Amino acid sequence: MIDPRLLSRLNDKKNRLDTLRPFPAPILGRLREQLDLEWIYNSNAIEGSTLTLQETRLILEAGVTIGGKSLREHFEVINHREAIDYVETLVDRDEQITPHHVRQIHQLVLVKIDDDNAGQYRRTPVRIAVASHLPPDSWEVPRLMSEWGDWLAESREKDHPVVTAALAHHHLAAIHPFVDGNGRTARLVMNLVLMKDGYPPTVIEKIARRSYYRALARADEGEPDPLVNFVGRAVERSLMLYLEAVTPQTGPPAKNETWILLREAAIDTPYSQDYLSLLARKGRLEARKQGRNWYTTRKAVCAYIRSVQG
Repeated sequence: MIDPRLLSRLNDKKNRLDTLRPFPAPILGRLREQLDLEWIYNSNAIEGSTLTLQETRLILEAGVTIGGKSLREHFEVINHREAIDYVETLVDRDEQITPHHVRQIHQLVLVKIDDDNAGQYRRTPVRIAVASHLPPDSWEVPRLMSEWGDWLAESREKDHPVVTAALAHHHLAAIHPFVDGNGRTARLVMNLVLMKDGYPPTVIEKIARRSYYRALARADEGEPDPLVNFVGRAVERSLMLYLEAVTPQTGPPAKNETWILLREAAIDTPYSQDYLSLLARKGRLEARKQGRNWYTTRKAVCAYIRSVQG
């Protein structure tokens, strides 16, 4: 389900990260602040918030009111912070993730925005604006959520955490148990699954919204692999951020481990820049995206060539 090259890198990075625990408190604090800010900004932006990253930071850190922005958008930021705090309390509890926890997360997401529906399963039909998938009838939601909880407990026992997290997100979004706030809640639950297995919080970026929606649509059609790999690449990004922050630096990186643009990486290889871009987007090549540009390392390209040659 996960591309084997991506799976190998995820396992390797997670193992390396585990050997560096416990992390220095100041570094961990800065990492969490950075990722939480990105998580809140991007998750709200995917759903249509017009707040910028800097405006989101000002609301969180200074409690300021941004002129020209709606009260709802301000509450979306504040509520998301509270929901993350709750998710973090659940991470250390030795208990299964249940539909009750999902409703508690949703209640925090929607409080002061729609108090009547916050934490309450929908009682009316809904449509997903960006998808052709038709969610189930409202009277089916309690049963389907109970089944979702049973499936999640089983999947956490037998499947890779990234697979479980991606599918838990999709199954929840497909049920669409709430009138509003389903996407934010599903992404919070996805991270709860990952964090319970020792992974850092993972951000689905606004810039990747179209790819994200396409992957969800493919999952709706019975093809979950694109979504699992999409989430896997996002997980890898967070793992890289953590590793770079907590790994002691004793000198400059080796030349073949320096991040370079794909056009430079393509030199003296059998591949074009466009083909390396395709490999990066599919997770087959270790790469990172900064702005609109993809970067990789010569070491990563050599590893891909060796994997192809067997």
